[in-house]
Amino acid sequence: MRLFIAINFNDGTKSRLLRLRDELSKKSSGGNFSLIENMHLTLVFLGECDPGQTAIVKAVMDKVKFGPFEIAIDSIGKFAREGGDIWWAGARENKALTELQRELTDKLIFEGFDLEKRKYSPHITLGRKVETDEKPWRIEPFGETTYAFELMKSERLNNRMVYTAIHRRNGEKYV
Repeated sequence: MRLFIAINFNDGTKSRLLRLRDELSKKSSGGNFSLIENMHLTLVFLGECDPGQTAIVKAVMDKVKFGPFEIAIDSIGKFAREGGDIWWAGARENKALTELQRELTDKLIFEGFDLEKRKYSPHITLGRKVETDEKPWRIEPFGETTYAFELMKSERLNNRMVYTAIHRRNGEKYV
């Protein structure tokens, strides 16, 4: 299974992200824009995992210290790519988010997972292969309190990407 660990958003936040995606789409001559149901904040990308590795990921998730915290989305940016850029809504870094991502990554590396080493850049993908002359911009911050994170399975069904939660870790009242 192709897996990643993510924070999924409530309907209000997804609706705001959808409006940003649509605004970007109108300013673009082309691109593959994210479906509303697929908008999430990746904490750790795992890639292909067998059942044994999946069980380890679930156990690691259950051991991580995690309490509710705020996520604020405050910018629109891009990762430059040949053939069209990846555009995203940026989540403001905060201590709780950074610590959660780092603890998950460190524990999974300890368990033998080969994970990306680059600096974590919290974002929600709005579109891939986007062709536009627009420049990144700041937005009025919005967001939500995060109470859980999930292990997500990624698969192509009927010619589109479908993400399904297969394990959930709820936050503790006090960490």
